[in-house]
Amino acid sequence: MNILIYAENQEGIFKKSVFEAVAYANQVSAGNGEVIAVSVGKVADEKLNELAKYGADKVLNYNQDYLGNFNGELYSKVIAHAAKNCNASIVVISNTYSGKMVAPRVAAQLNAGIASGVISYPEVNGGFKVRRGVFSGKAFADVAINTSVKVLALTPNSFNIVEANKTAAIELGDAGLSAADAKTKSIEVARASGKIPLTEAELVVSAGRGMKGPENWHMVEELADILGAATACSKPVSDMHWRPHSEHVGQTGITIKPNLYIAIGISGAIQHLAGVSSSKVIVAINKDPEAPFFKAADYGIVGDAFDVLPKITAAAKAFKAKA
Repeated sequence: MNILIYAENQEGIFKKSVFEAVAYANQVSAGNGEVIAVSVGKVADEKLNELAKYGADKVLNYNQDYLGNFNGELYSKVIAHAAKNCNASIVVISNTYSGKMVAPRVAAQLNAGIASGVISYPEVNGGFKVRRGVFSGKAFADVAINTSVKVLALTPNSFNIVEANKTAAIELGDAGLSAADAKTKSIEVARASGKIPLTEAELVVSAGRGMKGPENWHMVEELADILGAATACSKPVSDMHWRPHSEHVGQTGITIKPNLYIAIGISGAIQHLAGVSSSKVIVAINKDPEAPFFKAADYGIVGDAFDVLPKITAAAKAFKAKA
């Protein structure tokens, strides 16, 4: 049973979610077949070798010039080409923004069944079944896949990164394509610089209207910087243009699954909770003791954010100084 992983990179650097996917594939394989990682675009050999650390037996590097900027059409064709050549029975892709564009296309080209938002290892007794989150993380669905080839899109931050310390052979791949094989053309890729992507962040500091205005957001950013966390906000905050819409988490925003979610001055409406309820630990800070967030939180602090936040920031600084 060969397993193929799409190793997404950002300017030659692999994301944490890629290492999760490689470790996941290695766990599923359990030595029964090869674990093959596919890298698309120009990546240094030393970075490609990192994939072996977490379980890849082989790394296929497709680095033709026309694959420079991400293009969902071309990338999916490359991944499908690799899967066919390697006789892969499972294709593992991280359910990131890019992964969501690639996974369905790969499944279509391979005539494969697909499960997105996967949060479990497969059950193989009497078939092949995986669990995925549904209804913004409020419920689970067990999905049986009966096709010979299966595509699994993993929810980031759902699986541990386990080192396997293998040695992988690095091979150049060529799908025999060109830029003309895509109906769309990628002109430019614009990314937010200096930020931790919300979908990959293990720690998130979020705030709402309780901060009273954008001029006070430096307090949120300071705590986030100390903790090495990403910043987020509630929908009203992004609607009022206090913060960019890319930071809006909730039912109509981004769904996240960090290890720690700190909510400051957010009431905890059901629409917001839908996007953050899968967080492993939730800390709510609100001066209203009846705020709905306290019912969902693991820890709650009743108090004014302008009194509580400086104390938490000071404590975080002191703890970091001792570490």
